[in-house]
Amino acid sequence: MTSPSITLSLVDTDPAELAVDAIVIGLYSQSGEQAADAGPAGALLLASGAESIAAAFDGKLTETLALLGAAGAPGEVVKLATLGTVTAPVVVAVGLGGEPTGAAPAPETLRRAAGSAVRALAGARRVALALPLPDDADAAAALRAVAEGALLGGYRFAGYKTRPQPARREPVAEVLVAVPDAGDANAQAEVARAQAVTSAVRLTRDWVNTAPNLLRPPVFADAVAEAAREAGLGVEVLDEAALAAGGYGGILAVGQGSEAPPRLVKLTYTPDGGGNGKRVALVGKGITFDTGGVSIKPAQGMWEMKSDMGGAAAVGAAMLAIAALKPSVAVTAYLPMAENMPSGTSYRPGDVVTMYNGKRVEVLNTDAEGRMILADGIARACEDGADYLFETSTLTGGQVISLGKRIAGVMGTPQLCERVKAAGEATGEPAWPMPLPDDVRKGMDSDVADISQTNAGMDRAGHMLQGGVFLREFVTDEVAWAHIDIAGPSYHSGEATGYWTKGGTGVPVRTLVHLVEDVAANG
Repeated sequence: MTSPSITLSLVDTDPAELAVDAIVIGLYSQSGEQAADAGPAGALLLASGAESIAAAFDGKLTETLALLGAAGAPGEVVKLATLGTVTAPVVVAVGLGGEPTGAAPAPETLRRAAGSAVRALAGARRVALALPLPDDADAAAALRAVAEGALLGGYRFAGYKTRPQPARREPVAEVLVAVPDAGDANAQAEVARAQAVTSAVRLTRDWVNTAPNLLRPPVFADAVAEAAREAGLGVEVLDEAALAAGGYGGILAVGQGSEAPPRLVKLTYTPDGGGNGKRVALVGKGITFDTGGVSIKPAQGMWEMKSDMGGAAAVGAAMLAIAALKPSVAVTAYLPMAENMPSGTSYRPGDVVTMYNGKRVEVLNTDAEGRMILADGIARACEDGADYLFETSTLTGGQVISLGKRIAGVMGTPQLCERVKAAGEATGEPAWPMPLPDDVRKGMDSDVADISQTNAGMDRAGHMLQGGVFLREFVTDEVAWAHIDIAGPSYHSGEATGYWTKGGTGVPVRTLVHLVEDVAANG
């Protein structure tokens, strides 16, 4: 199932004259004595881009918006019928928070505002955004943010309903972004990039939101492979026989409890001219459904475990964006896929599994399955050769406990973790570096194997860190690496907010693409 498409283009026509169903403007909230003395309307300030709209309302627009309850809070959306005052029948004011001092709003503020407005305008076919876009060094980042927010805010998973839903309004089909010069090459390049990246994010969301009975490992592998071939990427798919012949013990162990056999998908992007000589490896966890296996999970919330392949979905879709953007660095992706099910053939607590790199792991909890398949993928990536390895996975509930549902945990080579943090800040996908303490590794010593899969005493203290410590065992010394735990940020179970809709979020596609472009530019 794929989400309805949305198109985005630039215009430099006066926003008041655009033939659209709605025009979106920005609204700041003001504070202080002056705002209080001026009454309710004085607490509001129109953002740049709305000048011609304000003029058409004879300076009474903020007063009218205040009467409708507008406060300028971030993401707040207030609609106003224009009654012919401007060409568009509706003006939509979206809150941007407090007026920034000497600068445009932060990119993430613009991204969320654009997403909120486009999402709120479902039912309208054609919408224009006249949001504040600076004309200085911040111009590219601001335009990118607006474009990404609009394209992602208009996302809706197609779903499986068999009857028409009369009250359900279709998402916006076309977005116009008002800019000073629609023909500017740099602006056009930003739009093209935003379309490539958000297409990857939307595809990730589609895969994550797909019902798990319809996206088991062989089907998921075929879907990724087909999309990758169409994008011109190299594709290799290892089935269960090839995995057994290759010694991928971790992937096979997790997948052996399901009648749908596991897979490993390898995708290769080769830049024109060989690139800058650096090699990037991406690894993503692809557990298409996680019951916990023999160590079965509680029923409450288990349905969200269809999202346990969010890391693989993000990596696979990011490769499609990379193929479109053509950075000058070689990138190879590894997507281990399995379904973790309880059955008479499941792997068990107490099993000892020989991994792809020959290390032997004592299994203590079959619900710690993600690290088992990732370890094989990481070992293969290191064997093939890489300078940088970025792995992402919905790995631990400990990430949510430690950092919440919006901030990913990052572990690995300290310098590379800082690059991930910087990429997260630039893209609106925040991540925070975490340590890999020696005492956590000591707690994973096994009496019978090289390492226990979890703490040998089943102590859950530092649970997120245990996952990172385990994965470190499979990274070779010469490879700089970062493990990005997205257990919380990859799936949004609450009400829609900003450019996040309910369900899969597509995190961290934008971070991964940014990192690859960073390595291409800076090594």
